[in-house]
Amino acid sequence: MKDLFIEWMYRTVKIPYQWVFKKKEAWPVTLQDYLRLPEESLGFHLGCFLCQHNFDIQATLEEHDVFHVLTHTGITVLDEINMQFYLLGNGKRSPFLFLVIGTGLVFYPFKLKTFYQTYCQGKRAHRFYDLDFLQLLPQPIAHLQQTLNIKP
Repeated sequence: MKDLFIEWMYRTVKIPYQWVFKKKEAWPVTLQDYLRLPEESLGFHLGCFLCQHNFDIQATLEEHDVFHVLTHTGITVLDEINMQFYLLGNGKRSPFLFLVIGTGLVFYPFKLKTFYQTYCQGKRAHRFYDLDFLQLLPQPIAHLQQTLNIKP
C-alpha cells in the first residue's frame, strides 16, 4: 500500500517539477532513433529499457531513464529510492532527489544500510549525473560504465 502511495506522490509531483525546474529543450530523438543505434550503445540500451517497461519518452526528463540504464536500476519504488541515493553520492542535488530520499528514509528506515551502500557506490563513481547524455547515446554502454566507474 505504501508503494502505491509513493508512486502516486511521484506522479503528482512530476508535472509541476518538470514545469518549474526543467527549462531545457527535449531531446529531438524518438524511440525508433534509439533502437537504430548500435546494439552496444547507450541509446540502444535506453530504447530497450523503454520498450521493456512500456514507457514513453518523457520530454526534458530523458536523463532520468539514462540513469536507470547506466546503473542497471530497476523501476520499483525501492529501486528508485536506491538510484536517488546513488545519484546523491555522485553529487546530484535536486528537489526531486531530496523528495525521493526523504520518502525512502520515512517509509523504509530498515533499508538504511542498503541506501548507505548505494550512496557510497555513487560516491566512488566519477561524476556523471550532469553529462550531456544526448551526445553520448552512440557510445558503447560498457565503455561509459567503465570510464565513469559505474558498478551496477
